[in-house]
Amino acid sequence: MPRPSKNSSAKAEPAAPGNGKSDQLDARMLEALVGYNARRAWLIISGVFAERMAPYGLKQIDFSVLSLLAHNPGATSRQLCNALDILPPNLVSLVATLDSRGLIERKPHPHDGRAVGLHLTEAGDKLIREAEQTVTQLEADASARLTARERETLIRLLQKIYL
Repeated sequence: MPRPSKNSSAKAEPAAPGNGKSDQLDARMLEALVGYNARRAWLIISGVFAERMAPYGLKQIDFSVLSLLAHNPGATSRQLCNALDILPPNLVSLVATLDSRGLIERKPHPHDGRAVGLHLTEAGDKLIREAEQTVTQLEADASARLTARERETLIRLLQKIYL
């Protein structure tokens, strides 16, 4: 897993001849911000995610929708929008794309005659099961510097911000 080449705990590089300044910038203010640190971690993980999901033809949102449907067969578009905090018009085109790829299908909802439940096809189920295994390994690689307890704590703390 690629890591940034410099971090705040590294010693500053020697000053360049003649200018008296270090090549390393003082980032202490930024490094004290939750958003900055979350974004830096996201940049690393999302880059590896894109690389490892390319063979499956999945972006992060595609993966999220398929994973939710794998674990919640028959979920409605409204439920997906709520779970992923996305707007309905954005989900419409995503569902159409996943449908055209033969990964999902629409069926009447068993309890709400006005709603349509979304289900994985056999191909969609096979794809997401393989993709979930790949993401599980990606997560293990990305968090390899953390103990299992630290990883659980990090996830729990991040969830406190958005749940």
